[in-house]
This record gives sequence, C-alpha cells and structure tokens, in this order.
Amino acid sequence: MEIRSATLSMKTRLLQFLEQQPRRWLWAEAVLLSSFVGFIDYITGYEISVVLFYSVPILLMVWFGDRRSAVFIALLCSIIWWWADEASEHPYTQGWHQIWETIVRLGYFLLFVVGGSTLKSRIQLLEHLRRLEQEIVRISEYEQRRIGQDLHDGLCQYYAAVGCAAGSLKHNLEKQGSPVVKSAAEIEDLIMKGVSQARSLARGLAPVENDERGLQFALEELAESTRKLLSIECQFISDGPVSIFDNTQAGHLYRIAQEAINNAHRHGKATVLDMHLTAEAGFVTMVIEDNGVGIPQALPAHSGMGLSLMKYRARLIGGRLEITPRHGGGTVITCAFRQNTPSISTHAYATD
Repeated sequence: MEIRSATLSMKTRLLQFLEQQPRRWLWAEAVLLSSFVGFIDYITGYEISVVLFYSVPILLMVWFGDRRSAVFIALLCSIIWWWADEASEHPYTQGWHQIWETIVRLGYFLLFVVGGSTLKSRIQLLEHLRRLEQEIVRISEYEQRRIGQDLHDGLCQYYAAVGCAAGSLKHNLEKQGSPVVKSAAEIEDLIMKGVSQARSLARGLAPVENDERGLQFALEELAESTRKLLSIECQFISDGPVSIFDNTQAGHLYRIAQEAINNAHRHGKATVLDMHLTAEAGFVTMVIEDNGVGIPQALPAHSGMGLSLMKYRARLIGGRLEITPRHGGGTVITCAFRQNTPSISTHAYATD
C-alpha cells in the first residue's frame, strides 16, 4: 500500500508539473522529442520502422497544449520522418512513392491528433461530471449535517424543556397527593423517550463532528455501539492523531466503515472486528478486518447494494476500495485516499 501511495504521489506531481509548466517549455519538449525520434529513425534505417514513437510528442502536445499546436507538431514529425527516410537512402522504384508514403505518414499522425483530442475531451467531460457529482454529494452531506444540528439544537432542546416542565408538574402533583400523578409520570417518560429518539436521529444525520479529528471520535463511538448493539468484539485502533480537514471525506469514510460492519454482522457472521485508521504522506488509510465466513473467490457482477455504495463512496473521495480474504478466515476491507488540504471552501461549509 505504501509503494502504491508513493507511485500515485509521483504520478500526481509529474502531471501537475506538465500542466503548470510554461508553454514555451512544452513546445521545446515536443520539438526535442520529435527530433530525437527522427534521429533514432535515421540511425536504425528504413528497414526498421519507429513511426509509432512519433506519437509521443504529438500526444504530449494534444494533452497539455491544444489541437492547433498538435497539428503543427504532426506536420513537423512528417517532415522529420521524410528527412530520416531521405537520409537513410531508402530506395523507391518511382519518385511519387516517397511522396505518397509521406502523405500517409502525415495522415497517420493527424489521426493521433484527432483521436487524442477526442479522448481528451471525453476525459475532461467525465472529470467535470465527477466534480459536479462530488459537489452535489457535498451539498447533500452539508444539508444533512445542518438538519441534524438544527434538530439537536432546536427540537431536542424544546422537548427537553417540555420534559422538565412535565417533571415539575409530576413533582407538584405528588406533593398535592393528586391521583393523576401516574399519568404525569407517563407523559414525562414519553417525552424523554422522544428526546432520546430525536437525538439519535440527529446523530445519524451528522455522525462525524465538523472537526479535523472528528472521524476518530466517531469511529470510536461506532466501535462502542457495535459492541453494545451487535455483540461483536469491535475495537478501533489508531497509531496516532489522524487529521482529516474535509468533513465530506470523513463522512464518506465513516459510512464505509458503517456498511462494512453491517456486512460483517449480517453476511459474515463475524464475532471479532478491528478498525485501523492511519495517515501518512497525505494519504489516509482505513482497514477493517473481521473473522467472519469470508468472501467468495470471485465476487458476482451484482454483489449487492452495500458493496456498490462502499465503492461509490470511495470513488467520490478519490480513493480506492479493496476487499480481500483475511489470513485465517474472514475479510479485509481497505480504503485509501489522498486527503484534501485545508482550503477556504472547506471551512466555508464548517462556518455557515
């Protein structure tokens, strides 16, 4: 997992460098690559074709530049190929054969421009849709937290006050020896049960506190409630403080843990479950292990709504969910993602 995280981090830094570099550097890289491929084409001779490698500078310009610049690089590659072909003294039976070959190479290079541009547009569209989806889910989670907070601070407090009033009424009726004391006690009990249910509902809407260590506290409470309600020996383990600045990411990770525990109880018949949470080099990893019956060697195509939701939530936070057999029996669920750094937009949801 550490090697994979380091590889992803290196790829991310490389892509960021290529996207943010000055335009003249991009031109210089494309021209140098084209010239280098042309030189290799020359020294290998006309009998060995390296025409496929001309696509590298073309696709580089397509991806990090624009279509017009990519067309220019395609023309440059055609000229360089023609020079390498001419310099290697490729024999042609007729003169127009070389012209035809050059035109064919140019068309081949232009196909890379068209195909690369189409692929780039599609990926950008999918990325835009993914960002919109994340924003919709973020707003939904924010509204859930707001409703939960309003429910806790508003309705719960109101009912608590009514419960206190009912308690005072019962106390006064007891002093007066009134026969309706029992009814007043029942009213007080019903009100306090309603307060408890409303607080549980509010907690379910916003299980993770809007704090950088809110996920740790929430997972500790989840482990405690799992021990009490499901009779599973569940413990939460963390090597140290894990700060997650994006409450939406923390919320999705909590829901993944919640669903994993539910699956371990309902389908895996687990009796022992451990949750591990670690953070290193900007990556957060959560590992959930149970001693249940395990998972089949090959998961079916339609493996259940719970698993699909877990994978969906992992994708929303830019992470990856892995489900593997546990040594000795059971299941291991791993979710790792690069967490968002603190930003104004993140805190805007926290302070509204």
